[in-house]
Amino acid sequence: MSDTIGGVTTRQAGPDDAVAGVRPRWVVLPESVEEIAAVLRACAERDLAVVPAGGGTKLHWAPPPERCDVLLDMCCMNEVLEHAAGDLVVRAQAGVTMAALSGVLAGEGQELALDVPFAGDATVGGTLATGGPAGPRAFRYGTARDLLIGITVVLPDGTIARSGGKVVKNVAGYDLGKLFTGSYGTLGVIAEATFRLHPLPPGRRWVVARLGDIAKDDVAKAAELAAELAASQAEPSAVEIDRPAPDAPITLAALVEGTAAAGRAAALRDLISAGEITEEPPPWWGRILADEVLIELRFPPAATAAVLDAAGPTGMALRGSPVRGRLLLESAQAMEEGELAAAVARLRAEVEAAGGRVHVLAAPYAKLDRWGQVGSLPLMRRVKERFDPGRRMSPGRYVGGV
Repeated sequence: MSDTIGGVTTRQAGPDDAVAGVRPRWVVLPESVEEIAAVLRACAERDLAVVPAGGGTKLHWAPPPERCDVLLDMCCMNEVLEHAAGDLVVRAQAGVTMAALSGVLAGEGQELALDVPFAGDATVGGTLATGGPAGPRAFRYGTARDLLIGITVVLPDGTIARSGGKVVKNVAGYDLGKLFTGSYGTLGVIAEATFRLHPLPPGRRWVVARLGDIAKDDVAKAAELAAELAASQAEPSAVEIDRPAPDAPITLAALVEGTAAAGRAAALRDLISAGEITEEPPPWWGRILADEVLIELRFPPAATAAVLDAAGPTGMALRGSPVRGRLLLESAQAMEEGELAAAVARLRAEVEAAGGRVHVLAAPYAKLDRWGQVGSLPLMRRVKERFDPGRRMSPGRYVGGV
């Protein structure tokens, strides 16, 4: 093998380049969409498996790849290509970090309204490829998938395809933005993305209440008060809860943004008859503090109390949005494989009985059932066959070994 793949800068992989424990043979660093295409064409000719990587913050999420010959490092694809401030639109390469993008947009008084964990290192492409989890303000603004209005991808055979804003070449019958968001690199490589923006709000206030000071049954109280805050005419942008341990009291926090933020925050505080108003978020707001084990719970908001009760026996910290029906369980310590599998099975049974779903985002065990039963799995397999019949793109990283 030469010192390049597809004529693109290549180096030997090291231990730090491993993807969920699987070490690639080479790391390739493309600097343009065309170079990504050249790399994938060369890999197709040699039947090399490729895993795209951004900031590396979530490479240990999802199952390990069945094989990984080439790690496609997008660090050199780090330019904000276009910021049409008057149209509230930005187009950026996939390797741009969310922090760098925020800095560029803030200079024009605008923002991409996503609260991304690991924002200092997380990239545009990685944020889309993993599909979340969405931050607190998804309650008002939606997820990355909702704010995405155009995408450029490179397919496994090296074909460059675009959909949405500034379409040049499309793949007939597919919304590439929705298809590639959350695909974990199993369909191709996200190269560029175009997003809808929002003006930076003139003010922000958080209302933070420790429910243990209000009621003994803070699980039921959290569900009740969160619903009241979400329906308030003060129009919060987010309503979140945090429980650092099963026996710890729940903290409830709500964010208001825009004009008269202080007055609207006061109205929220009066609504729940408790809490303090701050100009800074609580330290846990929108963060993932540990992800050795990370589990996402999705459920109807009306089932919040039942889901909180079901999560208690896991012994894990809990954080997220009851009003969106999205919570995360996290642990800095690895549980024994059998213990974790039993906890997930028990949790899945109770959450599914409440109308929800359980997805294990990160865990150190390859054989763990991360998704449970997925009704759309046959469709996902057909899409994988359509886009990547050679199974060269992140093979085995998605649902059902896709």
